[in-house]
Amino acid sequence: MSHQPAPEIELLRAVYAAFNARDINAALALMTADVAWPKAFKGGFVRGPEEVRAYWTEQWSEINPHVEPVSFYSEETGRILVDVHQVVRDLAGAVLADQHVGHRFTFEHGLIQAMEVCPLPSSTPKT
Repeated sequence: MSHQPAPEIELLRAVYAAFNARDINAALALMTADVAWPKAFKGGFVRGPEEVRAYWTEQWSEINPHVEPVSFYSEETGRILVDVHQVVRDLAGAVLADQHVGHRFTFEHGLIQAMEVCPLPSSTPKT
């Protein structure tokens, strides 16, 4: 078992860094043309880079989220579950949420095809 980070993990670190820097183009370049992304604060999903761009632009006009990946779990299905420390502030800087959330990523051709918000392993029984 190699301890070298998988290319997908490096890609995810780059996406989180781009999101936190509000560099939408850099993040979208790492996603497939049919990417499915959850509207975490609204419900439902957006599909495709332009819908992700519109959702993030709207989100950042209302709140100021910062997401820091803490650990990565490779799943047997080829997906990766990320333990994310998420701090959400309002535009005045007051903290609205400070929590750990799970983000599960699906990949296709080395790019992100889908992300979903899900429970973290510590809160699910080990099988």
